[in-house]
Amino acid sequence: MNVKLILKFLNDVAANNNRPWFQAHRSDYLAAKEAFEAGVAQAMGRVADFDPSIAHLTMSDVTYRFYRDTRFSPDKSPYKRHLGAYLAAHGKKAFHGGYYIHIEPGQCMLACGTYYLPMNILTACRNEIMANIDEWLRAVANPDFLRLFGRPGKGERKGFGLEHLKKCPAGFPADYAHIDYLRMKDYCCWVNVDDDFFEGDKWLDRMEQVFTTAKPMLDFINGVVDDYE
Repeated sequence: MNVKLILKFLNDVAANNNRPWFQAHRSDYLAAKEAFEAGVAQAMGRVADFDPSIAHLTMSDVTYRFYRDTRFSPDKSPYKRHLGAYLAAHGKKAFHGGYYIHIEPGQCMLACGTYYLPMNILTACRNEIMANIDEWLRAVANPDFLRLFGRPGKGERKGFGLEHLKKCPAGFPADYAHIDYLRMKDYCCWVNVDDDFFEGDKWLDRMEQVFTTAKPMLDFINGVVDDYE
């Protein structure tokens, strides 16, 4: 993936986030988009090797519009400052979780999981964790997962869970030994990577290591979510 070209365009658009500049540099956008999609196509092929459920996805299924929806935002900048792809078997808007690739200067990231779950599904996930705690701990408390993502919470460059309740969720025992996993409001893990992570020939191997480490957690949660979709 030509990540240097992509990052240069993203830096330029961040400094000139307006329609006249964008129209004058549309060829730069198209070149960055082409470079990104070439990398995403490689990633889709690699992920499909260990998760065939995403093999049917097309580029339009996994990538997002570069134009921002500014209707409900105080920031009226018309363009995003990043490029992202979400490889999820049931589509970008489904609750069924997947794998996310994010390129943004200084904020590049790989993530895996699902978020913004409705309360009935979130409650079902919590119940499933309690009912199968040994399987859950094998997925999220093994040395590889902890090294990459940590325990529930947000670290400086990694995390497990985007939001967490301050107290025990209603209807669950406050003295439960693994209460931190029940306080999570989503089941998404992520790791920030350096801007040069996607350069060269080895980034697909490094990406695969991140995603396969997270996959048992993803499979556990999707096993619950799929009962509701």
